[in-house]
Amino acid sequence: MDPNLLYWKGHGQSFLSRIQIWLNLLDPTVLIASNPEIEKAHSLLGSEEKSEKDAPALILALSSVHADSGAVLPLAFRPPALLPISAPLVVASFLPHTTVKPALFWQFMLQSYMVGFNYANRNSSSEPGKTTHLKQLILTVATVSYATCAGALPQIFINRLRIKSVPVQTFFRSILPVPLSAVLALFSVFTIRSEESETGIQVFDSNGNPVGFSKAAGEKAVRETALSRAALFGTTGAVPNLLLFLLRKTRLFQRNYLLATALHHMSLAFVLGLMIPISFSLFPQLGTIKRETLEEELQAAAVDGQLFYHRGV
Repeated sequence: MDPNLLYWKGHGQSFLSRIQIWLNLLDPTVLIASNPEIEKAHSLLGSEEKSEKDAPALILALSSVHADSGAVLPLAFRPPALLPISAPLVVASFLPHTTVKPALFWQFMLQSYMVGFNYANRNSSSEPGKTTHLKQLILTVATVSYATCAGALPQIFINRLRIKSVPVQTFFRSILPVPLSAVLALFSVFTIRSEESETGIQVFDSNGNPVGFSKAAGEKAVRETALSRAALFGTTGAVPNLLLFLLRKTRLFQRNYLLATALHHMSLAFVLGLMIPISFSLFPQLGTIKRETLEEELQAAAVDGQLFYHRGV
């Protein structure tokens, strides 16, 4: 078991403790570290002798190294980079566009980045040779294309149906995008990480020893991550809209439309930043699966009633 997974095995057992850990791991300043520094920090994480002064190295390793392969993650797809990169894309995708083209463009940028993030942070322990590069490429292109078109549907409806009614426009601009963004986030994780459900992921016993590959664990890992991503984008879309709805009832914001719009954009970025550590903490990084849920050939290895698996991010 990789040192990153061994750390999660002994830490982050509760929701609040996981949030505290992720708040440290999502510090964007760790993005400036070089690959040699990250590799050195990862090797230090695997050593038995660690002290409080090694805390920065611990954060660097956990936030920058893939927990299955031990390889350094691409800079843009490390968890600390999620907020700086996705925040402007999320804000732009929720803008009230006047035509379809900008809506498609910003949805394409957002969905492309999230597909890359989901793939880079997946469980990569699946048995080799099961999925070809061509199949993964086709799956990636199809996911981005579908999610882009689906994400722009509200603007497409407004333009194609030439909707002028304010209440109907409000529905398509403010209400429909919220569940739609949650569903698309769910869809993206399920499709890009479908290999884990098809071929299985590596499971470990209580001592950290690999005991085989489990499709049931793969399905559970993908489902948990998909739900956490849906919570991230669904809440990010819902809370600012609710806040804007309440503020527009006050005289100040009724008279100043630009102030209300600026506040809506800032609240989108703020809620996104707040929800990232919360969504990452909804489920443990090192998940457990009960013996009765496992395949028959793996049940004997679960001597204490469960096995462990890497959920991914």
